[in-house]
Amino acid sequence: MISRITGFLAAIAMAATLAVSPAHAQDQKPADAASAVAVDAAAPAPAAAPAKQDNPYSLANIVAHGNVVDQVVLLILGIMSMGSWYILVVRLWDTSKLSAEAKEVRATFFKKASLADGIRGLKEESAFRYIATAAVEASEHHEGALTENIDHSSWVTMNVERAVADVNTKISAGLGFLATVGSTSPFIGLFGTVWGILNALTAIGVAGQASIDKVAGPVGAALIMTAIGLVVAVPAVLGYNWLVNRNKAVMGQVRSFAGDLHGVLMGNRAVAKR
Repeated sequence: MISRITGFLAAIAMAATLAVSPAHAQDQKPADAASAVAVDAAAPAPAAAPAKQDNPYSLANIVAHGNVVDQVVLLILGIMSMGSWYILVVRLWDTSKLSAEAKEVRATFFKKASLADGIRGLKEESAFRYIATAAVEASEHHEGALTENIDHSSWVTMNVERAVADVNTKISAGLGFLATVGSTSPFIGLFGTVWGILNALTAIGVAGQASIDKVAGPVGAALIMTAIGLVVAVPAVLGYNWLVNRNKAVMGQVRSFAGDLHGVLMGNRAVAKR
């Protein structure tokens, strides 16, 4: 629960940072230009400050005055970015915790006097306790008209593999979302770019001339959409590849534990009652 709350807050903070930084960087240029003009101008008396004009290239201008398509594209990219960072933080927390548990289990579990003592020494929410409990229950309960046709070793192996698969499914949750974001967000940003250029061409056609004031806003919005699409995609792709490698390493430790546990159960058919 704590890991998911932390991931959600981190996702909001990261998405907000990425959204504010382009607008801040772009708003900085007009301010610097105004300062230079104020220094160079020699006036005997201070003049009233001119009214602040909206920067047509800023992200804030798109949010406040953009068309519906631009705002929808920004909303989709924002949701994608928040979801990606949430999954990255939560899955990193889960794999780190599972790796720490694997080291502890390797050092202590098989030194217990019995499997029952070993299971009681594991945390309630531990993935290793879930696997050990499933294995012991399968070894103790091998009855039924149909399951009796399966030999004891195969029955235990099947149940252990199911438990391991459940753990793998849990720590792999969200990787499909990361892959989707990494592959589609550049194209969503590109759609916003094409739409912005189309608006610029339409403004030129209506005005009858290619003046900068007619095309600055749409072209600026188009460029921002392209940048945001890439900013959303790159962390998702890198995070996906990183998490896949971490999951392989952690699941290798989990499968090693499951194999050792299966060997213990096959060597001692009279498993102690829990």
